[in-house]
Amino acid sequence: MSHGDLRDTPIDDPVVTPYDHAHLLVYLRLLDAAAAHADWREAAAIILELDVAADPGRARRIHDIHLDRARWMARAGYKHLLKGRPPG
Repeated sequence: MSHGDLRDTPIDDPVVTPYDHAHLLVYLRLLDAAAAHADWREAAAIILELDVAADPGRARRIHDIHLDRARWMARAGYKHLLKGRPPG
């Protein structure tokens, strides 16, 4: 799975978006990595397929953006999925 379409900017939509639907597996894997106390660099390299050594600042930003969104999905976003609301 290629993740070349990862956003560089915060995802703050108050509803589940088509982007979220496309990245649900990424979100789940990031939550698992965080629960296992995995180093963010390892998660960024393996899950997000980012070259952490080439641009650690960008890799950290993208990791944090997607982990934050994953946490939002676990806390609130899943409710939109359960209600069957269409994406976006």
